[in-house]
Amino acid sequence: MSEVAEKKFAAYICTGCGIGDRLDASQLEQTASRDGRMNVVKMHEMLCNKEGVQMIRDDIANDGVTHAVIVACSRRAKVEAFDINDIAMTRCNIREGVIWARPDTDEAKETTQEMANDYIRMSCGEIKQMNKPSPSGQQGRNPNVLVVGGGITGMTAALEAAEAGYTVHLVEKTGALGGHVAQLHKRIPFKAAPVGTPNSPDANLPMPEDTGIADMIAAVEGNDNIKVYLNSTITKTSGAPGRFSVDISTESGDTSTENIGSIVQATGFKLYDPENLPEFNYAGSPDIITNLEMEALANAADGGPIKRPSDGKEVTSVLFVQDAGQNSTDKDRLPYDSGIGDLVSIKQALYFKHHNGDGCDTTICFNNLRTPGAPGEDFYRSGQRNGVIFTKSDVKEVAPGDQLTVKMHDKILDEDAEVKVDLVVLDLGMVPNSGPDPYAANEALEGMTDEERADELEAQEAHAADETSVKVESILNLDYRQGTDLPHLKHGFTDSHFICFPYETRRTGIYAAGPVRRPMDIRQAMDDATGAAMKAIQEIENAAQGRAAHPRVGDLSYPSFRKEGCTQCKRCTVECPFGAIDEDEERYPQYNESRCRRCGTCMGACPVRVISFENYSVNTVGAQIKECEIPEEWDEKPRILVLACENDAYPALDQAAISGVEISPWARVIPVRCLGSTSLSWVTDALNNGYDGIIMMGCKRGDEYQCHFVRGSAMANERMAKVGDTLETLNLEPERVVVEEVAITDIDRAPQLIQDMADTIEKIGLSPFKF
Repeated sequence: MSEVAEKKFAAYICTGCGIGDRLDASQLEQTASRDGRMNVVKMHEMLCNKEGVQMIRDDIANDGVTHAVIVACSRRAKVEAFDINDIAMTRCNIREGVIWARPDTDEAKETTQEMANDYIRMSCGEIKQMNKPSPSGQQGRNPNVLVVGGGITGMTAALEAAEAGYTVHLVEKTGALGGHVAQLHKRIPFKAAPVGTPNSPDANLPMPEDTGIADMIAAVEGNDNIKVYLNSTITKTSGAPGRFSVDISTESGDTSTENIGSIVQATGFKLYDPENLPEFNYAGSPDIITNLEMEALANAADGGPIKRPSDGKEVTSVLFVQDAGQNSTDKDRLPYDSGIGDLVSIKQALYFKHHNGDGCDTTICFNNLRTPGAPGEDFYRSGQRNGVIFTKSDVKEVAPGDQLTVKMHDKILDEDAEVKVDLVVLDLGMVPNSGPDPYAANEALEGMTDEERADELEAQEAHAADETSVKVESILNLDYRQGTDLPHLKHGFTDSHFICFPYETRRTGIYAAGPVRRPMDIRQAMDDATGAAMKAIQEIENAAQGRAAHPRVGDLSYPSFRKEGCTQCKRCTVECPFGAIDEDEERYPQYNESRCRRCGTCMGACPVRVISFENYSVNTVGAQIKECEIPEEWDEKPRILVLACENDAYPALDQAAISGVEISPWARVIPVRCLGSTSLSWVTDALNNGYDGIIMMGCKRGDEYQCHFVRGSAMANERMAKVGDTLETLNLEPERVVVEEVAITDIDRAPQLIQDMADTIEKIGLSPFKF
């Protein structure tokens, strides 16, 4: 018996939640059986309850149902109830998508029923092009976590993973654990003052605390689940989540290879180079120091007074210059603020009050004082109470001498001033300790043709292989075709989707934590490390079952391609945001299933449409487009195709319906995994079939990206910029096809975009392809 003959299609229609009251259920049933050609069609008054779900499971077990359409609520609702993985299944949304999106009036009844009938036809067409996804066979469970970086972030991640029962390999480049925190005299407090006390004269305000780093190092070294590698680096990382192979090499050249399930990069930060700030004369006097050097002075005091480096004299006056080289538009300076510098300076100013007494003049020169986190305002009050002077001023110059001369502009008095001090401390910003950005050289690829991109990539590969080329030191040494390290955000911080998925980088199974992904204090870094460890554990378990990572957690599908149709254009390899595609020895795409996020960007990139997933393909969406019934021209009922990103736009439309916002009866919404998966064939097919307008709704995009798949929305926008040529050949107006950025919060705007298209069609007329 053929594979096609073995398939049995069923549609299950729910009449609950008002569906049976608003729609003609018998007509829905007829549509599914007659137009949808389903083998089995059943109705239930509450399909998501125990009896309804059992009815479906009984049909699967006893009647051989292999493909099912659940005609009920949105695919975003009742996910657990309809978590049926042993068949191919799709959801037909006639609750939020139809009855909740339309007014309950006699005038709207006809078009509301038409919407429901269309969605059933579309879902029935989709399910016929789907197959049940199954694991690829590439996976296996590997309970080993690699943590790169032995500072407070790395050690916290290691301890959290070890306590959960996983084996941790902790790699530290230097000869000791502890990182920056091991160099600190004290830390910023983790807690605010007790409730109700800050304004009291005898309030117990927060003060600098012991770092606790020694105890943490001892805990790491004494944990049987943690293996520590000192004076070591990662010299090669190959494979994929659940099956990474990592070479760990020592300074002496010894190398061990470990099999790893997931990776946490916690490589921290380095301070901004004060040599780039000539106005502060860092090199001109040993008494002009960095905030980290200030910690060394406090440690050297050993309980006694803090002394200045030049002559060992006890410091009687100290001035802190805040945001040195930060928040600047000048070349080679930091365009951002590290955020915690003011808290650090308050902490260090309190060192002087403790070690050198109240007679030590302690001044903090700030522009905008920030005290984020738990201690916050209370820690600022501690500084005030202990005699720390805060002055809003712009420090212009620090001149060396017996005493340092600080020239500033007082912003409160609006006048210039000079002060003499023994010591100046520069608040320097955090610079992420990231590896080289794999995409830095690929900015040139933007706007290139496929052939030009392929030539440029080959040229870059040749340059990288040239032994005389200058190489930036790599941290992970990935063997990914796309580069050796994690991609960067715009200021060089290691990539993380900080809006939706903190810690999660564009390299599946590798998580960034701590100051390497954004500036943060010790408490934040520890919390960050805990989150990254949890994600690393989750990835190990998902990879073991062949399931996708965020945001399609649990998805078993993965891309495959028809080799005989592949033109080796490399677009899928280049455009995959996650480095999931390499090339085999014949230069055909080679997929690493557990690296893949299942976004379908490769599918949208493929010009010959040979890439697909078992349950999502050019054909599954194409069938939905074709199965929608297009009214005749004289009916004056436009049809607007909405391709809506399932992560932002589709939820926004759902929420709009829940909130009572009407959606045009002319719209037919098809959720897509990512706008990056959009095939140009969907646009041409829709236009040829008589759709009057097309709206593609993707996530927000840009430097601070919101797209759940990073670049999918941006790439779709680039591709669809060429749609104008297609419209011109079809003699259609360009206004008929638009690409919009939609956030999940756009519950009023998303329906309005559809209405705007309806208004445009009314103005320019129905599609001539209806004629």
